[in-house]
Amino acid sequence: MNDICLSTYGSRSRKPSPVNRMMAEYAGDFRDGVDINLGVGYVNEATIPRDLLLEAKARVLENPRHYRAAYNYGSAEGSTRLRASIRQFLIDNSIGQLTPEILDSRTIIVGANGATSLLEAVAQVQEPGIVVTSDPVYYIYSDFLERMGFRILAVPEEEDGIDVSRLKNMVDALGDDVCDIRFLYLVTINNPSSTILSDAKRSAVVSYAGEMSRRLGRKIPVVFDRAYEDLIHDPAVPALRSGLHVDELGIVFEVGTLSKVLAPGLRIGYMIGKDGDFLRAIVQRTSDIGFSAAMINQEVASYMLDNHVADQLRSVRAGYRAKAVAVSRAIRECLGDVCCECRGGQAGFYYYLTFRDVEADENSPFFRYVSRRTGDVTIDGAPCDRNPRVIYVPGTICVHACGELVEVGRRQLRLSYGFESVDAICKGLNIMREAAEYAVQSTR
Repeated sequence: MNDICLSTYGSRSRKPSPVNRMMAEYAGDFRDGVDINLGVGYVNEATIPRDLLLEAKARVLENPRHYRAAYNYGSAEGSTRLRASIRQFLIDNSIGQLTPEILDSRTIIVGANGATSLLEAVAQVQEPGIVVTSDPVYYIYSDFLERMGFRILAVPEEEDGIDVSRLKNMVDALGDDVCDIRFLYLVTINNPSSTILSDAKRSAVVSYAGEMSRRLGRKIPVVFDRAYEDLIHDPAVPALRSGLHVDELGIVFEVGTLSKVLAPGLRIGYMIGKDGDFLRAIVQRTSDIGFSAAMINQEVASYMLDNHVADQLRSVRAGYRAKAVAVSRAIRECLGDVCCECRGGQAGFYYYLTFRDVEADENSPFFRYVSRRTGDVTIDGAPCDRNPRVIYVPGTICVHACGELVEVGRRQLRLSYGFESVDAICKGLNIMREAAEYAVQSTR
């Protein structure tokens, strides 16, 4: 008997994605207090305002006239109160230097399950084709897009974001296939590399997307993923301007999240863009997969934005700044002679390392050492009591398999300083130092 008939997407999903596999391994046998998570991008637990969230929930439930039907279904566009709170949050905190005038000409919608659900909807409402993005890629979304049948055009980035000259050359090289371009997708604080997309690059990308739109006779959306932009904690970084400032054709759509500022468990993501068929189709997708995000979470988020977000922003940014500085110092001390490049530490909670000679892919001696799979009991520990393991994201997952960075990707890795304490991170970096020495000895 044949197995259950799967769609093309279903067939491609039989094999777990790298992040699916990594999360499963983390949840399956990770030992708290023993193993060290520098890979899975969890936020710093200390930044989650538990007491304030309890207060917010109580206030919401005490005031059913204002926060009506908090435990019921909601509208697919999102809670009216939450969307108004997001608008005021953006204005009051100079997020993207957005003004009331710009926001008055745009629509804010809330996703069904965080920012990821909105990105999923962007793919669902368009015919498969080519998606232009920067390399290193946001591997979670690019993997999903390819399972959906999209092709990825991965353009190497520079110090301030995607190389726009290369972008134009690579698009020109598509020839007639240029007609298959569906949208451009850029993470403004790149995950994994933490590269900050400059205002100049944002303007250039939007301008070029406008040129392509006019050439092809249809609008090419530019989706800016702002997941980490609220976590710019280095005071040396100038205030960034939203791509909506230069959006003459109504093709810019920005995706934001409250996960990094408040709590991932609230699952609140939002999109800002010009009202029209594209945005309405995304709203319908939200309706199709669950009517709306959980209303209680939306109303709690609204209360938090209205009453506590300014102090919360300062606290979160200060916390990540302190960790970024401490971890930067530890990287230099532990891996300074191994690394030839270290990006990050200005926003979000990632560092992206490039080693001079040591490879860090999943088949490398370095990886086998930190995962305690060398076969040497003095390194690995006993099978029933392995020595501390270190989880990180190999660069081979982060660079696109058909892009130009495959070779260097074998010597790269992303580490997160979000979840673990500084002491645990330093311990993990020391183990990485041992792993680098082991890798060098193994190749002699």
